[in-house]
Parts: sequence; C-alpha cells; structure tokens
Amino acid sequence: MRESRALGSGAARSQRARALLVAAAIAVLDFLTKRWVEASLAPGEVVPVTPFFNLVLTFNRGAAFSFLGDASGWQRTLLIGIAVAASGFILYLLHRYRDQPLFCFALGLILGGALGNLWDRVALGHVVDFLDFHVAGYHWPAFNVADSAITCGAIALLWDAFRASRRQR
Repeated sequence: MRESRALGSGAARSQRARALLVAAAIAVLDFLTKRWVEASLAPGEVVPVTPFFNLVLTFNRGAAFSFLGDASGWQRTLLIGIAVAASGFILYLLHRYRDQPLFCFALGLILGGALGNLWDRVALGHVVDFLDFHVAGYHWPAFNVADSAITCGAIALLWDAFRASRRQR
C-alpha cells in the first residue's frame, strides 16, 4: 500500500467523508431493494425482466456462491465476525490512506456492501439475493446490490493498484 501524504488535510478528510457517504448510500440502497423484493416475491418465485435477467427471491446462509450454505449454523457467527473485522479494517484504511480518491471510493463500495450483507445476517440469519443473470440455460448465482458493490469495489482496488504500479515505473 502507498503511504498517505497529508493525513490532516481538508481534501483528505473530504475523501474519507465521501467514502463513508458512498458506504451509507450502498447500505441503504441494498436494504431498500431487499425489503422491496421480499415484499413483492415469494421465495423461489421467478419474474423474467429481460431474456437474460430475472428477479428471484433466494436466501443465502453461506458466503459468496453459497459457500458454507449447507453448514449446520456455525457459519453465521463466522461470517458475521469476518464482516465486522473487515469493516473495522476498512475504516482503518480509510483513515490511513484518506488522501487517495479512487482507493477510498473503492473501500466505500466494499464497506457499504459488507454492511448491507451484515445487516441481513444479523437480523435475518441469511442474506437476501434476488438478481439472477442467465444465458443459454446457465444461471450465475443470484446476488444483490451489496454483492455488486463489493465486486465493483474490488475491481476499483485492482485498477488503483495497477495505476500506482505504472506510475512507479
């Protein structure tokens, strides 16, 4: 990781504030879309939207791609612990590297997604998934707004690291 240049500057604080605003917006959007889908669909119900996209209400007790979904219940505590620890680490990184706009934006996306899925795990015991993309009979595992934000944040982190390595050459 790169060292922060001006930890106390107003612009740096502004980057951190923007990242936290992004995180809050993602968490709220995730919460609202999940509650809307729960109110609108029965579990397992499929609503075709386009030839390659459906809305479907599913519950994921595991991690990404339902990893650990069939475990006996201990995974909930583990996944909650991981989400809390990751969120704390992200807050630390936002403080330490707060003058780096893309890095902070990416962390804001990841934090918002982590908090969105954490809420579901704590309140419901599972994560609500509802976005179902498919082609030629193959369905990508259903996901949600939080998952999308985490994925976009991870891509932005990779892009930021790539840009930084090119600047150092």
